[in-house]
Amino acid sequence: MSTANTAIILGATPAASDTGGDGRGYQSEHELEATLINILQEGGYTYLDITTESALVANLRAHLSRLNETLFSPREWEQLFKNYLANQNDSVTDKTTKVQQDYIYSLQRDDGSIKNVRILDKHNLMRNHVEVINQYEAQGMRTHRYDVTILVNGLPMVHIELKRRGVQLREAFSQINRYRRDSFWSGSGLFEYVQLFVISNGTHTKYYANTVRDHHLKEQKSGRKSRKTSHSFEFTNWWTNEENQRIADLESFAKSFFAKDVLLSIIIKYCVFTSESHLLVMRPYQIHATKNIVQRIAVATSHKQLSTTAAGGYIWHATGSGKTLTSFKTAQLASDHPDVDKVLFIVDRKDLDYQTMREYDKFQKGAANSNNSTAVLIKQLGDPNAKIIITTIQKMARFLKARPHHPVFHKHVVMIFDECHRSQFGSMHEGITKSFKRYHIFGFTGTPIFSTNAADSSGLNTTDQAFGERLHAYTLVDAIRDENVLPLKLECFNTLQLKDDVADKQVAAIDTQAAALAPKRIAGITKYILDNFNKKTKQTHHYHTKTGQQRQGFNSIFAVSSIAAARLYYAAFKQTQTDLKVTTIFSVTDNEAEQETADMGFLPDESFDTSAMELSSRDFLDGVIRDYNGHFGTNYDASPDQFENYYKDVSRRMKNRDLDILIVVNMFLTGFDATTLNTLWVDKNLRYHGLIQAFSRTNRILNSIKAYGHIVCFRDLEPATNEALTLFSNDDAHDVVLLRSFADYYFGYTDKNGTEHTGYATLIDELKATAPLTAVLTGENAEKNFIKLWGNVLRQNNMLSAFDEYEGQAILSEMEFQDYQSRYIDLYDKYRKSPQGTPKELIVDDIEFKMELVKQITVNIDYILNLIAKQQHSPAEASSTLAGKIEKYISASPELRSKKGLIMEFISTINADSNVPAEWRKFIDQHKTAELESIIAEENLRPEATRTYLDRAFRDGELKSTGTKFARIMPPTSMFTADNIKEQKKAASLLKLQLYFEKYTNV
Repeated sequence: MSTANTAIILGATPAASDTGGDGRGYQSEHELEATLINILQEGGYTYLDITTESALVANLRAHLSRLNETLFSPREWEQLFKNYLANQNDSVTDKTTKVQQDYIYSLQRDDGSIKNVRILDKHNLMRNHVEVINQYEAQGMRTHRYDVTILVNGLPMVHIELKRRGVQLREAFSQINRYRRDSFWSGSGLFEYVQLFVISNGTHTKYYANTVRDHHLKEQKSGRKSRKTSHSFEFTNWWTNEENQRIADLESFAKSFFAKDVLLSIIIKYCVFTSESHLLVMRPYQIHATKNIVQRIAVATSHKQLSTTAAGGYIWHATGSGKTLTSFKTAQLASDHPDVDKVLFIVDRKDLDYQTMREYDKFQKGAANSNNSTAVLIKQLGDPNAKIIITTIQKMARFLKARPHHPVFHKHVVMIFDECHRSQFGSMHEGITKSFKRYHIFGFTGTPIFSTNAADSSGLNTTDQAFGERLHAYTLVDAIRDENVLPLKLECFNTLQLKDDVADKQVAAIDTQAAALAPKRIAGITKYILDNFNKKTKQTHHYHTKTGQQRQGFNSIFAVSSIAAARLYYAAFKQTQTDLKVTTIFSVTDNEAEQETADMGFLPDESFDTSAMELSSRDFLDGVIRDYNGHFGTNYDASPDQFENYYKDVSRRMKNRDLDILIVVNMFLTGFDATTLNTLWVDKNLRYHGLIQAFSRTNRILNSIKAYGHIVCFRDLEPATNEALTLFSNDDAHDVVLLRSFADYYFGYTDKNGTEHTGYATLIDELKATAPLTAVLTGENAEKNFIKLWGNVLRQNNMLSAFDEYEGQAILSEMEFQDYQSRYIDLYDKYRKSPQGTPKELIVDDIEFKMELVKQITVNIDYILNLIAKQQHSPAEASSTLAGKIEKYISASPELRSKKGLIMEFISTINADSNVPAEWRKFIDQHKTAELESIIAEENLRPEATRTYLDRAFRDGELKSTGTKFARIMPPTSMFTADNIKEQKKAASLLKLQLYFEKYTNV
């Protein structure tokens, strides 16, 4: 395959460090705290000197009496407090439910009447009273004094953790994790009502929701830390103004974020408590967009501007930045407007309808009424209880023709269009504006249509012509800068050798198509993908999916130019008899003739109606689906009735990482989100928004192993990429988006601001000079320096691993790498755990371990057992060497370290005649049973309840230390036993069970 290779990486400049740098002098935590409290008082907060639970409860009683305009008798207060506010069986999730949903309690008064008691006024926000306290003392497993807490109607709703300038912001996040573990639950557990956390080191300040902290700790306990989810530090949020300018320093943040109306709105209006019991707090750009739409509805209604562009507008938010959450909250708040009768969320394709419905369903069961036919849509439009409806453009178009006199046309209707593409601009837009009499039209798009990329210069061809003015913008540059989506690494290979002297466009198109489908070229590209699949998709790395399943590497989409190309490529992959799971999906467009160069960046819609497909393509697709059925045990075909089900199953399997390569023409290139997808292979001309949409399939954040989306083009799309980035970003886009070459990352570089960036080779030189494997690290400073240095090596190694040039350039040998990794994990254990294995306070504040990157290499029990099996047939000297190698692998793996004693003891029991897998299973079963019985006896636990508890833990992959199931295994204690003794007994039992669980998980 002839190639001319250019490599570009698209992404953000490196994130700023968490250390100070604003020119200020030293400022202690105490001074930061005093400054913050002063700002809050100036903003109307009442300061209270409350440091004990008794004072906190008394204040809460007073505020709820004021809010509900009633005095509670002792019996009534006891009922309200013990049964509702401080119910001992409630978890953090239960208390979050009370704030977000069940905020009214039916109190039975002493006279037998029922009084609805509110903990919040959600209709008149300023009736809620805000106060600030500091240095509250909590007595839990340890005594903690909390920095600053904001009370809303007496309940702790926001906790602020401060660190002095220069300390990493992540340490404040870790401190809150320790509070949750050690003391938030103590006493009456009122601090489990905290909805938002704010962390600051004075220079940098971020916020996040309570379930980020709660689920982060659960993942830590279960050992599933390799997946970067919305529970991780990386998903804490920066606060910005409406122009997306970051407000990072504490004083500016406090004056904006903690303004009373802003904070109360965030807690009450701009959080979403999902059906999966996750509290999501909106990011600032999502809040700004939602607020602007709701305000536009109110203003247009009061000024009688309905049914004009002044009543609507559009939101330009980068693909992958959380548009579904924004649209959901927008629809929810719009439906709450007293004058609005219906909110219609309209998507432009069935596949988007399917995915969007699933996303909406996560936020709130039944919040959106899906419809499977025009008849259902007609019924829902006439139902006054169906306030929010999701439908497709196709169904809406049929409805307009079928029911020209439907009563809904005279109702007050808000229409929200997902992805404002050309399909809304023609007859569809005209039909809506003629039929509906009282409407607002809003559009969401990651790629607006401007005059530059419009189909022509007449009519409603641009987004602002069709929808009205832009109400908020958050571009790809903004999203990458804020690390809400991943940067992109682009490689372009010019594999099309075309004639230079062809002037006729039609002849040129035929020439291009013939060259693109040449058998030699198809075979060459197929071979390249197979040869490079493992490296591009990181097949040596493992992680857990959202459902807890372990997966190896990422998967990919292959975008091709036509159905003919899809057929040829699928046949080529099949002919190689590859072990990769490859399938294809395609259907017909309005014009099956390919329009690669004439189109202005639009990806044509593909119908699910396969009856219009030419017979040879339909027969081929049937054969593809038979192959698919044979592999997955399914029963689909290419008939019009079954094709959509095949599509949905392919979508699900792509998300679950069950497929390796999906060959498409246009399907899945817009609207499809899969965090496990990291590579897009492209043999197709793309321009403008079609290019950005397709490339953005790879940019969803999953974990630190997936550092960027990988785009591999077999056509020269570099000019088109530059053109699209300029159109959909701003004048400074290239300074933010275009990153450096392999050489710059390997050897280092100096940016335009004069900042030096250390390269991989220099890092290794420094590592060998300051922390040689032959020397022992002495002192805390040496250990801290090594932790930071090795973390940088891991990060740079992960970044470089996808470059072809990195082959053979790693410098460290495999065993040297394992030895350094082992030293790194030794220090991790030292600083994160006490000698007994229990979590402890950090000795140092400014350490960040890259454990996600440590765990990426797949060295598991099966790998070790295979090495042992080799050892049993090796000569004595080779056997000894292999045993040492096994020990190095174990020491360098966080997941295998707890099993080291088991593995090494097992090695001593085998001989040349041993059946390693069978004897390992027998060995583990015996040790696992004996060790559990020993723990039960030592701690006097209830035997049957303990066995059941552990069986569930191994099944779920998580050892739950709270709730009734854990309480049932504990031995009975006298009611006169001191609480601290009970807690010590519980902690000792839990520690032994945690170590046992860690030791026997995944063996």
